[in-house]
Amino acid sequence: MSGRNARFQQWEALLRNRTKRQRRGEFLVQGVRPIAMAIEHGWQVRELLYAADAQLSGWARTTLDTVPAERYAVSPDLLHELGGKADTVPELLAVVALPEDDLCRIPTGPTMLAVVFDRPTSPGNIGTLVRSADAFGASGVIVTGHAADVYDPKAVRASTGSLFALPVVRVPAHQAVLSWVADVRAGGVHIGIAGADERAALEAAEYDFTRPTLALIGNETTGLSAGWREACDQLVRVPMSGAASSLNAAAAATVVLYESARQRGAAARR
Repeated sequence: MSGRNARFQQWEALLRNRTKRQRRGEFLVQGVRPIAMAIEHGWQVRELLYAADAQLSGWARTTLDTVPAERYAVSPDLLHELGGKADTVPELLAVVALPEDDLCRIPTGPTMLAVVFDRPTSPGNIGTLVRSADAFGASGVIVTGHAADVYDPKAVRASTGSLFALPVVRVPAHQAVLSWVADVRAGGVHIGIAGADERAALEAAEYDFTRPTLALIGNETTGLSAGWREACDQLVRVPMSGAASSLNAAAAATVVLYESARQRGAAARR
């Protein structure tokens, strides 16, 4: 394919238009690691775009040979436009099906640790938080309210493939999450809700993260919503010194997730 035909315009729309992603139930994935992670974790790859007349790597050739997807040879110029990097033409891009936004995708149990990101405005922060959640052993991430899109290319890139390794679920309002928490509790898993707040009296290290936990991170500017704040069993803060007035939301989440992993690791060694 060398022209900007209807198919190319559809791929372009998947990068730029959230509504089109939702309507088509798919998104465009850039980068070797994210594509490899999507395949490894069993996501449905619908289309593979590859550079026409290029010497492909062994990885790219194996992917084209083994993944059951429609294949399209695309001119390097057009692939470069879709690739997201100014200086390189990607070997492969993948069109991947969106998963269901179903809280049942998040595993529950005595070791569960789920993270809620409430109304994030930055796709990059979503991807960074998902990456940290994966790194520190979280069960899943829930994005609530009017928020940036989990499947925005900036979010997918910032997750460096972690988006495909753990469940990330979008939920319109906090009430649906609280209803799910009530069901989890009724099933015998006594999940605690801990919200990060810079004015909280309790430090994160003083909260018991060895129990099943839903950790809440608020909007980058306004923090937790009133509804979420009311739902918390405990507010916790990350202690800070220096001139900074606050932490970036994804950075704060990373500290809380590290503290959880530290506590759980110490408990396992006892």
